[in-house]
Amino acid sequence: MTEENKYENHKHLLWYSLSEHLAHGMDVSNLAYEIAREMGVSEEDCHELARAGMLHDIGKVTLMGEPELEGNPLVVEEMHYVRLHPHKGYLVALENGYSDTVCESILYHHENYDGSGYPYRLEGRNIPMGARILRVSDVFCALTSDRPYRKAFDEETAVRLMIDEIKNYDMKVFLAFQRVIHRGAHKKVRMPDISLDVRGELKES
Repeated sequence: MTEENKYENHKHLLWYSLSEHLAHGMDVSNLAYEIAREMGVSEEDCHELARAGMLHDIGKVTLMGEPELEGNPLVVEEMHYVRLHPHKGYLVALENGYSDTVCESILYHHENYDGSGYPYRLEGRNIPMGARILRVSDVFCALTSDRPYRKAFDEETAVRLMIDEIKNYDMKVFLAFQRVIHRGAHKKVRMPDISLDVRGELKES
């Protein structure tokens, strides 16, 4: 797929360049770190969440090579694969020796606080705190970034959209997130130390 036509079918949910994956991972990493710090999480665990944020969508990279996604899959068909990416990412992190905090945060980062998320429909405090922080961070960073199917929202609009879906989030996490956004602390750039090998395609250190 050439650079010119990679978004020809704007409905694709999985087609992102490696640079786009890394940029989104960095944004989520920075925000997750700041939210955790705002909540009084230890510095060590803040750094673990920064790593989890950088790697949270690595499962999507492994899914891009699936033969069923060649050509122009329908959104319904592609959503089946999208819902697999947390578990795929968990396996990649586990195989590369990451901590339980990193692995579990990746696995559960699409779980909603009200139990409506995936892959396991966990709810409330059954969702690890790291995953609750990643959930808020991931949604905000996705809303404020360009996507193949829409332009980025400004930060104020993104927060309003998230408030409309407040049932999805841990309120303590969301309030910490709002304080971080208000201060602009999420715009600081940090590069967490990561090292992984996904089918020989990606190596960072």
